[in-house]
Amino acid sequence: MSAARDARTVLIAGPASDAHTWNLIYLQLLVEELGHPTVNLGPCVPDEAIVEACLLYRPRLLVLSSVNGHGHQDGIRLITRIRATADLAALPVVIGGKLGISGADTDHADHLRDAGFDAVYPDSPDAVTDFCRFIASLSERVVS
Repeated sequence: MSAARDARTVLIAGPASDAHTWNLIYLQLLVEELGHPTVNLGPCVPDEAIVEACLLYRPRLLVLSSVNGHGHQDGIRLITRIRATADLAALPVVIGGKLGISGADTDHADHLRDAGFDAVYPDSPDAVTDFCRFIASLSERVVS
């Protein structure tokens, strides 16, 4: 694990209902290749544990990845908690992957952004490229 409070750290997690790990490993390797240390919390992380890890590590970014199709439900619940936590209200948070079990994932994207996500990456051919652009933009932002 990376040292606590490294201003460049990106926290990666699978939401509480998602037991998949390959996506988290892929994201960890991608983010590290792009120059950011990571803390990978793994799959099935309870909301409270994600909030506590954000408070401990003070990451530059929180990345949530869902493969099981419940990303929308888990994401709304978690971002509500994060945005209600004063010390995390401004933390950049993104979510991607399978966001729903029926219909187009893009149907959920606006709802997730409206709830407080800084970016949403539905399962699409452009998702990784768009995510990499977002990561690159972190270098341009002022770190608090």
